[in-house]
Amino acid sequence: MPVVLPTLRSRLLSRRALIYASSSLLVGSGLTVYYLNSGPSFPPSTKESRRPPPPWTPPSRFDNLRSLKASSQQEPFDLLIVGGGATGSGAALDAASRGLKVALVERDDFAAGTSSKSTKLVHGGVRYLQKAIMELDREQWALVKEALKERKVFLHTAPYLSHMLPIMLPVYNIIQLPYYFAGCKMYDILAGSENMSSSYMMSRSQALETFPMLKQEGLVGAVVYYDGQHNDSRMNTALVMSAVKHGAVVANYTEVVSFYKSDEKLKGARVRDEITGEEFVVHARGIINATGPFSDALLHLSSQASTDAACPKPTSLSATPASQHKNIVAPSSGIHITLPNYYAPKTMGLLDPATSDGRVIFFLPWQGGVIAGTTDAPAPLEKDPIAPEEEIRWVLEEVRHYLSPDIKVRRGDVLSAWSGLRPLVRDPKNVETSGTAGLVRSHMIYVDPQGMLTIAGGKWTTYRAMAEEGINCAVKEFNLRYDLSGNDRGSPIEKCITEDVRLVGSDHWGRNMFIGLIQRYGLDTEVAKHLSESYGDRAWTVCDLAEQYDETDDGGWPLHGKRLSDLYPYIEAEVRYAVEHEYAVKATDVLARRTRLTFLNVQAALDALPRVVDIMAFHLGWDLARKKQEIRSTVKFLESMGLKREVVDAQYKNVGGLPEPIPRGWRQTLIIQSERSLRRIFSSISTGLEFFSSGAKYEPVVIDGWPAVPPVYSRAKFEKGELAALRNAFEAFATEASPNVAPFHIDYTSAPSPTIVMLSSKSLPISQVIQVLRKVPGYQEMSASGLNKDLDYVIEEAGFKGRKEIGFEEFVEVKGVILPSSILLLTAYQSQICGDLKEITFAPALVTHDSSRKHRKAIPVEKSGGGV
Repeated sequence: MPVVLPTLRSRLLSRRALIYASSSLLVGSGLTVYYLNSGPSFPPSTKESRRPPPPWTPPSRFDNLRSLKASSQQEPFDLLIVGGGATGSGAALDAASRGLKVALVERDDFAAGTSSKSTKLVHGGVRYLQKAIMELDREQWALVKEALKERKVFLHTAPYLSHMLPIMLPVYNIIQLPYYFAGCKMYDILAGSENMSSSYMMSRSQALETFPMLKQEGLVGAVVYYDGQHNDSRMNTALVMSAVKHGAVVANYTEVVSFYKSDEKLKGARVRDEITGEEFVVHARGIINATGPFSDALLHLSSQASTDAACPKPTSLSATPASQHKNIVAPSSGIHITLPNYYAPKTMGLLDPATSDGRVIFFLPWQGGVIAGTTDAPAPLEKDPIAPEEEIRWVLEEVRHYLSPDIKVRRGDVLSAWSGLRPLVRDPKNVETSGTAGLVRSHMIYVDPQGMLTIAGGKWTTYRAMAEEGINCAVKEFNLRYDLSGNDRGSPIEKCITEDVRLVGSDHWGRNMFIGLIQRYGLDTEVAKHLSESYGDRAWTVCDLAEQYDETDDGGWPLHGKRLSDLYPYIEAEVRYAVEHEYAVKATDVLARRTRLTFLNVQAALDALPRVVDIMAFHLGWDLARKKQEIRSTVKFLESMGLKREVVDAQYKNVGGLPEPIPRGWRQTLIIQSERSLRRIFSSISTGLEFFSSGAKYEPVVIDGWPAVPPVYSRAKFEKGELAALRNAFEAFATEASPNVAPFHIDYTSAPSPTIVMLSSKSLPISQVIQVLRKVPGYQEMSASGLNKDLDYVIEEAGFKGRKEIGFEEFVEVKGVILPSSILLLTAYQSQICGDLKEITFAPALVTHDSSRKHRKAIPVEKSGGGV
């Protein structure tokens, strides 16, 4: 023992041991410091965020149009950018921040297309990384690495509009757990210093505690990784306003109708103001095409450019040169739906990488709702694409697979549904290549023979890198370092600085700024947080435009901020701000892109429409006719976002089938009241003529011998006539199962409650349930494929999977008290196959202007999760 201790002491205190120990300590300390400082940096909290920033009012749209008209061949813009989405707005900011003279025009509103209809993620793309590794694809690898770098820049330049979001990958096969974990760790490593936070594994219990809506059966665990999320159209607006602040001239609703060229290169374009119809020529040294899915349309115009500097519009098709351009864009649609917030936790998203057809579904909390959707399905090119019903039902079907069985996934829970077009591009050198072989997975920059520079492809996350590369190319292609006199304008023209340019609203913003808004204006906490996270430090200006509002009439809060909808934190002052500070000129601009109400709940947007139009009319000087036109066009747009036309007709059937504009002044009030009176008179006359023409006797509509029942959703309860139609259809297909019970009978003439029912002895093969339902009015309007999928879901939920036959009591689950003579006294109808199918399939019935007391007792559809 005395010998061992000195030997051990000498070895432990040797020079080599001390070197090893010191090195380990340094490495451990370094890793600890790296870990503690990893992830995105948050803006420092300062006193600056407690007070309003310096005011800034951008030039009006009228001033911008005047600047566009003032361009000439002697004083042209350096660049004319066509397209006001993410790419075009990012390019405008990049060019303007370098000191270039920039003009941007957009045919519709800023972010009206793809840039407002994204998945709302700022991400590198874990599925792209998987393809890069599995297929040894260097291009996919480079795409992911670039996107991960841009993700950090994204969160730095607009911290109030973007944040990191943990996303869970549930694992139901233990073999997949190390595979998913290794993939997510590779994602972290590839991000390097730009990584947001380290991915990690969750046990089964932790996953269920974090995401209680998750299906428990077979769950092994989960892997969680981090990506970014943002408010896409608000981000686009911030880019536009930042470009304006740096000197760019922008105009929405300004369409390019033709080009002119000099020395075989484009030098200008004729544009038309869609609001006034006025046309004029904008001169520029170079033109950039950033129109996304519509890039080919502009390339066709470029190939037909005139040599006349006046850029005349062709008088006929025969006067237009034939286009030599071959299309390079392959549009791909992404269908998304919005569900109520109870479908997912507020701070955890979910990714389903193994859907039935191989597509990926994201399931993400966003702005108080939950977005579910996919990407990459071929689609035709159209301005406002509509999400196909079969795609909506496919998403719902996939959602059912990974949610707990105690959550009923209903079609009526879809609050909005939209489709966005992603511009996949084909290399012009491989334009003849069929299929997807020639498609560029990232973005592409192409200069056509007329000198127009096209930036296409890519995604939201890489907008800044695309803009940087595009402007770098434009500086060289159009020789912009030198002015028209040949003077060198300096190296800053060639250097991009947008990595450090913080967008409008970021400079004086802090995560606690909303508290200052509450303390100064007396806002609801929810409203204050929304304003802070949507406008940044510009929220102070929004609040200055808010009228005092006392909901309780007793001097209580909120003192400012009257909501457009009771269910969402958007306030009326945002409409005023959008018109005065963000170039909103139509109601859709406000409802869909300045606020996000349309994307969150299209029915709530419809309800808020008259008030939005009224506020805009006051600021823009609209008369009653223009207000009506605005309501009509907005309703049409809402239909592309999932609103059913029959819902609008039912809700406003007594006021002409559309929301009425709010009258201002006695003239508008008199006109609207007169229209109401005339409508009632014509309605009475029409009803009377129908009454007398039918022999003064009302007869219900009959289909196949049964009374027609409209497809009305009423919380799985049945109207008396509807139950009769279901019973008759059942009896027509059912077979006698046992002679022990008297035949089934419903007394239709008795009062709605109670209803006399005799017990039935017949049964129906489950295989014939669809045939029965197809005979009942209301279920006939559904597609066969959708009805089959929903029926399978309902049968499994009801516990009838594997059963061959069901009785009528199971068909509609009638319940009550059995009286003598085998009579059942029903006081209510509860749902089983028919009721459940009705509940998950149909959209809710809406309360109309002449609602009965019975309807008023119903649960408001928005508050119960019902949607479109």
